Amino acid sequence: MKFLQLFILFLSIFACQEVSDEEVDSQKPPNIIYILADDLGYGDLGCYGQEKIETPNIDALAKSGMKFTQHYAGSPVCAPSRYMFLTGMHPGHAYIRSNHEWGERGDVWDYEKAIYDPNLEGQKPIPDQTFTVGESLQKAGYKTALVGKWGLGAPHTEGLPNRQGFDFFYGYVCQRQAHNLYPRHLWENEEKVWLDNEIVVPATKLPDGADPLDSTSYEKFLQKEYAPELMLDATLKFIDENKDNPFFLYFATPIPHAPLQVPPKYYMRYVEKFGDEEPYLGGMGYFPHRYPRAAYAGMISYLDDQVGILVEKLKDEGLYDNTLIVFTSDNGPTYNGGTQSPWFDSGGPFNIERGRGKGYVYEGGIRVPMIAAWPGVIAPGSTSDEISAFWDMMPTFNAIAGVDTTIVVDGKNLLPVLNGEKESIGREYLYWEFPSYQGQQAVRMGNWKGIRQNIQQGNTEIELYNLEDDLQETTDVSADHPDIVEKIRNIMTEEHTIPELERFRMEALGD
Repeated sequence: MKFLQLFILFLSIFACQEVSDEEVDSQKPPNIIYILADDLGYGDLGCYGQEKIETPNIDALAKSGMKFTQHYAGSPVCAPSRYMFLTGMHPGHAYIRSNHEWGERGDVWDYEKAIYDPNLEGQKPIPDQTFTVGESLQKAGYKTALVGKWGLGAPHTEGLPNRQGFDFFYGYVCQRQAHNLYPRHLWENEEKVWLDNEIVVPATKLPDGADPLDSTSYEKFLQKEYAPELMLDATLKFIDENKDNPFFLYFATPIPHAPLQVPPKYYMRYVEKFGDEEPYLGGMGYFPHRYPRAAYAGMISYLDDQVGILVEKLKDEGLYDNTLIVFTSDNGPTYNGGTQSPWFDSGGPFNIERGRGKGYVYEGGIRVPMIAAWPGVIAPGSTSDEISAFWDMMPTFNAIAGVDTTIVVDGKNLLPVLNGEKESIGREYLYWEFPSYQGQQAVRMGNWKGIRQNIQQGNTEIELYNLEDDLQETTDVSADHPDIVEKIRNIMTEEHTIPELERFRMEALGD
């Protein structure tokens, strides 16, 4: 009898051990992939109403997950928007509040000099004490990678990805160097990787006497090694090497930011679709292109193909069902480089003419597409009207990873919205400030949107728009709602702190 009891006990322990292993395996933290497009407009995707550009893979991602209709970038331009995502802070509390090319070092805008002199490359570094979402997830046991464009530091400084929470980095340290998608070099971790491309300085025009209607006149702008292709290769390699561990991948593609550069097969398909067009000769910056509209569409389709390849890789490796994928853009669409965003209705329902799109805190400059897909957790084909922003990502990713957010942040955890537990997290307002483009502030409070423009010229008056019936922000109703204006004025006062960096200060705000 005693032997039988021991044998039963042994079997029960063995069975429990088997169950425990399965439980442990099922409880592995989910992988997190954050895909950040560059200058992609709210209306540039089929799932957000685009009719001219084909984005079947991103549209499929939206069908498999949740589409956000009221998601906002961290800022209307590159570097600060990325900073808000990485730190969970809104612009009133941020170290980086605009692009900062760190010009006191010398001639940082000399593209060719910066290729060979790392002391001229990169942007103003974020401080060593900055705590990023990468560092937070590292502490949770994640392997972390940034592939793409950084823009928050410089070689040999504390502001490099590998020193700010990323185990692996491949791409552009410097956002100025990203003004050529066939660059002379990229970086892998902290080592410069030379590419088989000739140096072509951004803003180079067609040679004298070249025929602008002849495609061969543009051949120098298409080199051998295309940075977005190399970036996807690095991404797939990272997944291969870390598929047995939870990983966080920040895929910061430079597409579709100007210049208009994409392999010919991608733009020629749209030449066939759109027909002939006037060439872009470089009058609004960046490189010229024989078929600018076709090239812009082709770049977005190239990115769409990359999303499809990435999703297929996850499925092939058995990782897709345990991976959250978030797709968004760093700000609204640009007005330069031949992109012709209005022709595509890139802003969707929002005004994106110059002064309303990229660089401005109107809806066209900061409201962006956001898609989140996670099988078994996020309901397929769902839509959320939750008002959210880049600074919500750190607390959301931390919650998904099962760790506490150990620093004070401005963001809120969106996981209850993603998994359907709640329709809303009950936020009162969002706040932005942007010291460039003459100085701006904005508050989104329910359906109300308050904006200050030209702060650097001393203006402190507030424009007020009711987004429920005025998405284009055409009718200032501030005179009719002084009580709402006063609430927004108080928020602007309370949420603004004096920037640590002098160049981000606005005297009219008391800085």
